[in-house]
Amino acid sequence: MSHQALPVIQTAGLTKVFKDFWRRARVEAVKDLNLEIHPGEVFGLLGPNGSGKSTAIKMLLGLLYPTRGRISVFGKAPTDVAVKSRIGFLPEDSYLYRFLNAGETLDYYARLFRQPGAIRQERIDRLLDMVGLRHEAKRRVGEYSKGMARRIGLAQALINDPELLILDEPTAGMDPIGTRQIKDVIRDLGKRGKTILLSSHLLADVEDVCDRVVILYGGQQRAAGSTKELLSQQDRTRITTERLSPDTVEQVRDLVRTREGKQILDVSSPSDKLETFFLRIVQEAQAANIRTSGVRAAGELPEFLSRLEPSGAEVIDSLVSAARAPQKVEPKQVPPAPPARREPSCEVIDQLTAPKKPGPPAAPSPQAPPARTPEETEKREPVDADRSVIDALVRKPDKSNDG
Repeated sequence: MSHQALPVIQTAGLTKVFKDFWRRARVEAVKDLNLEIHPGEVFGLLGPNGSGKSTAIKMLLGLLYPTRGRISVFGKAPTDVAVKSRIGFLPEDSYLYRFLNAGETLDYYARLFRQPGAIRQERIDRLLDMVGLRHEAKRRVGEYSKGMARRIGLAQALINDPELLILDEPTAGMDPIGTRQIKDVIRDLGKRGKTILLSSHLLADVEDVCDRVVILYGGQQRAAGSTKELLSQQDRTRITTERLSPDTVEQVRDLVRTREGKQILDVSSPSDKLETFFLRIVQEAQAANIRTSGVRAAGELPEFLSRLEPSGAEVIDSLVSAARAPQKVEPKQVPPAPPARREPSCEVIDQLTAPKKPGPPAAPSPQAPPARTPEETEKREPVDADRSVIDALVRKPDKSNDG
């Protein structure tokens, strides 16, 4: 992760005030929030319910306009349409079409990004494997539990291979298996160069995956820094060894007391977390092929999500090496000269004055009627029906009969 690159997300004095009907300030959801999230960083946005996390995310997505302050996403305003195609978003509540199945749901979102059919189907299959829902892909989404719906929500957030992934309470409603799988996916995406903003009030989830965190309370930033800096206890030392006998433990206590003047505060055997024990029991059941109608073991991260763009230094090195490499010079070939063009008027005159070539005699058409003799033609000519009427009309009047 390099902090010299342009931050993916940057805010300055970000504030959002919700007003009532009379335009009076009712709730100050976010106040003077300053964030800076760098490429390839997994960033945690922490806080209790109502602390302003979802409001801040909606402003970063351009769904809400800030009351004051500035926002930059990939160096542009969050309302820029070109920015939205580079973002994947999992909202707090999965807004899915309940009468579509999992495959149709992912196909719908892939079509919104105008993905070709072959790429679309390959990504759908791989994402269903990743979230462990390949065997439940034909069920309607409305029949899914909340945890299964969250899995499909994560898959649709990754369908466009986003550069920035924003997750709002991604493990809400999930069992320990789904929680661990989502955390593994987030860790893998972070290792492969994706920038991730994770909003949650579950501290254990954020602690396991985030590089840096910001804690909000009342819409204000109360603490910020890396998880190691915020959680380390500098005034204590922990030593973990194999099991010691009580006599040895007592000798260590005496040594610490005499040499350092300190007291050993606790001596105990380490224990597994309940999450670790639970996952071990479930994995044993899955290995025994015990049937279940729920989710199965999740698959690996799809390959299309693991492509990393080369850095600027790598691009420059490749260009320099290509310029230094000896290039093969091919003999220059001279193209043949094009034929001389004649004026159109000359071509027309030549066509008109050219003698006509005698062609073969035309064969009589089999469908042409036979020639008729003059007698047949005369017989076939129509006879005037009343010639006397025409003669009477064109005859000159007789002047001798005029009175």
